[in-house]
Amino acid sequence: MYGIPAGLIDTLLAEDAAFGDLTTRTLGIGSCPGRITFVARDDQVACGTEEAAALLRHLGAETVYILPSGSSAPAGTLLLAATGAAAALHMGWKSAQTLMEWASGIATETQAIVAAARTAHPDAVVACTRKMPPMTRVLAVRAVLAGGGVMHRINLSETILIFQEHMTFMGGKTEIGAAIRRMRSTAPERKIVVEVTDPVQAIEVAGHAPDVLQLEKFSPQQLRRVHDALSERGVCPVLAAAGGVNRSNAAAYVSEGARVIVTSAPYFAPPRDVQVTLDRA
Repeated sequence: MYGIPAGLIDTLLAEDAAFGDLTTRTLGIGSCPGRITFVARDDQVACGTEEAAALLRHLGAETVYILPSGSSAPAGTLLLAATGAAAALHMGWKSAQTLMEWASGIATETQAIVAAARTAHPDAVVACTRKMPPMTRVLAVRAVLAGGGVMHRINLSETILIFQEHMTFMGGKTEIGAAIRRMRSTAPERKIVVEVTDPVQAIEVAGHAPDVLQLEKFSPQQLRRVHDALSERGVCPVLAAAGGVNRSNAAAYVSEGARVIVTSAPYFAPPRDVQVTLDRA
């Protein structure tokens, strides 16, 4: 599916076993051959299996089965299996398990929001923000993609989004038209997104032809007012609903005219449960 970023495995192991596994070492069982399996204990979208496998291989184990990230994994589904010395299996056990549980939680919630949004329109897109916990971005992005979402912004370097806070330094909303024209000239291959905070501002900014209007904390009813007003004027930016959008209300926003759901909700989803079994081979 993708390559594992350099340094990720070392970072994971440094957190959990920087100086090895004291218990396994003092028991003297490190050289015993064994097998480890990871099985979905509840329904989930598998994620993090490739990284967990890479971690075990790094420790000297051999992976014998990997369910690809993004796969549906009903309860009882085998996610990953590996063989190797007990020292390797014990050292990688919890890091691999926790990684898959956390990533699968994000992927599963993302898929749920996508499914909810698409009950209202089959082309609705769920775009996740960059508000994941610090230092987890690589894995969080992969989990969003595994769940069928897209990234709203991976980082500040690759997207244009004008916030209200930018307008403060521009002299206010009266400068937005000139700013959009300047951006079209200096970054012609990029979409221009503008955040708006009320219907009046949304209609005014839409007249300057941004590609996307990001409607911050609008109600579904307010979004409909904006959608209808812009349709009457023949102005058609993509409407993105942002701020407090989740699986419970995504369909309502899409029904009222949003085609993009901007959300951070998947990052706060509970981890999915993964059962681990270690046996002597």
